Amino acid sequence: MSTSADPLATLAALPGVAESVEAVRTAVDRVYGHRVMRRRSNEVTSEAALRGARGSAALAGADWALEEVRRRTDFGDEGEPHTVGAALRVTAEAGQLLSVWRQSPLRVLARLHLVAAGGADDDDRVGRPRLAGEPVQEQLVGPEPPDADEVAGRLDGLARLLLAGSEAPALVTAAVVHGELLALRPFASYNGLVARAAERIVLVGSGLDPKSICPAEVGHAEQGAAVCVAGLEGYVSGTPEGMAAWIAHCGRSVELGVRESTAVCEAMQRGAA
Repeated sequence: MSTSADPLATLAALPGVAESVEAVRTAVDRVYGHRVMRRRSNEVTSEAALRGARGSAALAGADWALEEVRRRTDFGDEGEPHTVGAALRVTAEAGQLLSVWRQSPLRVLARLHLVAAGGADDDDRVGRPRLAGEPVQEQLVGPEPPDADEVAGRLDGLARLLLAGSEAPALVTAAVVHGELLALRPFASYNGLVARAAERIVLVGSGLDPKSICPAEVGHAEQGAAVCVAGLEGYVSGTPEGMAAWIAHCGRSVELGVRESTAVCEAMQRGAA
């Protein structure tokens, strides 16, 4: 990444990124202007959270039908049910952590991992970055993650970057947060869920999606794991082309999330939801 005073702004100036940013802004403005949002925005927010959690769980290996996620109340302690429950918990928790994120992003990441794991008190790996020699115990996607020492340094750098502030558009910041966490896989488990929740926090906290009705997780799931891995490889490469492609991938995910919530609004308007 650039060593300029504002490396996020440098990324925003890459070829093609402005187009992605503008497409996302246009899509978000359109759904916020829907007449249903004037009266039933809380319902749209709740439905977007549910659908976002389902999408995040799908990418983590638990691709359940939406109605099954909606129906279930017991998600167990292991396997796919636990993954779906973890996605629901993390998505709900993310909405409560905006003020903390502005002060301590690393504290939020630790909290999200703790919530995803279900507060497993007997596992000292929960809620902290992995130490030297500790493996990542989840299905790995993309390039191999760096060792624990590099993870610690890059997490600190990410936190400093976020706390310093930037003039870059929200999409660029969200894409970098998401990409860096997927690349590092700092925790022993649930890194994908945490990374996608952090992306959500940035999009909401930036003011781009203040009501959290544009679930990028839906778009990531719709594009599929293979496309996500290809985009992540571009991010990890650090090349201008690779970084721009990853930002575009994240932008397309937001647009697809907007499409999902627009369909929800249309269904509500017809009285079908």
